[in-house]
Amino acid sequence: MFEDRIATLNKEETEMLLPYEKRIYTVDEIQDILGIGRNAAYNLVKSGVFHSVRIGGNIRISKKSFDEWLDNKMNPCQVCESV
Repeated sequence: MFEDRIATLNKEETEMLLPYEKRIYTVDEIQDILGIGRNAAYNLVKSGVFHSVRIGGNIRISKKSFDEWLDNKMNPCQVCESV
């Protein structure tokens, strides 16, 4: 019972920390979303197909830019054109 209460408090605290919508992705998140390897994710970032910035030693990708790029890649018409 005590552990359940601690888990509930931790969950509530975590939920309260992000009262805003996420606006960036990390390279690891891009990798997970696309199901690709680390090198492929970094190559995509370097290619400039979506907006990214380097902050110190970290790369952050614009969620809006990435989502728009991904939506365009998922467009069935583009798949037909490439065949």
